[in-house]
Amino acid sequence: MALRNLQEFVAELERLGELKRITARVSPYLEISEITDRTTKAGGPALLFENVEGSDVPLLINAYGSERRMTLALGVESFAEIADEISEMIHLSPPQGLIEKMRIAGMLAKIAKFPPKRVRSGACQEVVLTGDDIDLYKFPIITCWPDDGGPYVTLGQVFTKSLKNGARNVGMYRVQVFGKNEAAMHWHMHHDGARHYREFCAEGKRMPVAVAVGGDPIMPYAATAPLPPMIDELLFAGFLKKDSVPLVKSKTLTKENGYNVDIEVPAEADLVIEGYLEPNELVTEGPFGDHTGFYSLADKYPAFHITAITHRKNPIYATTIVGKPPQEDYFLGKATERIFLPLAKTQIPELVDMNLPIFGVFHNFVFVSIDKQYPWQAKKVMNSFWGTGQLMFSKIIVVVDKHVNVQDTDEVWFYVGANVDPKRDIVFMEGPVDILDHASPMHGIGSKMGIDATKKWREEGFDRDWPTEIVMSDEIKKRVDERWKEYGL
Repeated sequence: MALRNLQEFVAELERLGELKRITARVSPYLEISEITDRTTKAGGPALLFENVEGSDVPLLINAYGSERRMTLALGVESFAEIADEISEMIHLSPPQGLIEKMRIAGMLAKIAKFPPKRVRSGACQEVVLTGDDIDLYKFPIITCWPDDGGPYVTLGQVFTKSLKNGARNVGMYRVQVFGKNEAAMHWHMHHDGARHYREFCAEGKRMPVAVAVGGDPIMPYAATAPLPPMIDELLFAGFLKKDSVPLVKSKTLTKENGYNVDIEVPAEADLVIEGYLEPNELVTEGPFGDHTGFYSLADKYPAFHITAITHRKNPIYATTIVGKPPQEDYFLGKATERIFLPLAKTQIPELVDMNLPIFGVFHNFVFVSIDKQYPWQAKKVMNSFWGTGQLMFSKIIVVVDKHVNVQDTDEVWFYVGANVDPKRDIVFMEGPVDILDHASPMHGIGSKMGIDATKKWREEGFDRDWPTEIVMSDEIKKRVDERWKEYGL
């Protein structure tokens, strides 16, 4: 079931017993973060804080903090539903007859409904604040951790467009609030939003940016999905929800107001922050308690000048915290791992399964199982990962044989201990690493490690006999299964 907005999402979460309303008065400075951190680590529900100091707007957090809530936001029963549909689409074979042609034509017709659509008005603009009425502090923007540089918008969908071709990007980048109408935009150099900013800087042009909060629960996930630059995140969101995402023209970020591109925003958003970045105007942003479990250091990022705030008459402010896992963002990442597995298999055909384990905070560890067909194939797979999109940031890759369940981390480590000779089976590679990797010798540049935990072949230089694994016979397993109740165990 596709949900249109945050109000419908909250109602469904509450109906399913997945949401707790907090009526006690709480502070947006650290207190909400501590409550949420304890709740998330205990596997608790989404939290709706209805009485936040300094604001009349309720705050929703931990809405994506379980697989059940994540699939609810995506409108499916399991991530496999989406993965299977993607797999079917990318494995379409040439039609052999009329029925097959009709089937493919129907699928293409379905895809054609996905592009975003412009509408004349939207709930996100029921209230419009400009000039002296602009005040970011009217909203319960939280300070997450004690050494954070200030309050942060942490679950915003950041809308930008390319100066060169007008292509839209929707990313999720944190925004530090400095005042009623002043903030900073934090994005990493490899992000599409940063690429757009470099285009505007090169031409000396002011760059329009809109940050949407809340709205369609699919949108935060779409903004984090690792899509190639030519694929619009709103097209992907439409594919997920099987309906077009409605957009309205922003109030101030238009060509009529002197910008080179028009910025459209989601009609169903709860809150939209409109503003601009001046070319090469940087301010100190940070520190910020990040998903790595450590503070990312203060650095220079673009100043974000607010030109308007628009919102629903009764908005809900959606936010999140990141820090030592488990946190809410783990489930956003797990959705990407499962949904994009079929696409990864098109680039790495021997790939059976992969796991970004919770302790690896997305980029520190990747566990991979493969259908090994030739010598040193595990090393080939490592290099494929290091050359594919954001997988290039994988610090440590462990490759195991196809029968190993990579979702069971203890099982993976068992085969690392059993099958690995450190001198022979560990390889190192140098290249780009995640900007947040504080252990790398240079900012964004460092080393990566691959561990080949597959069974070794004579063709790989292993001259000894490899022992047979201990496995009970299927006959005995079946007999014990059938008689289990007899044993009284």
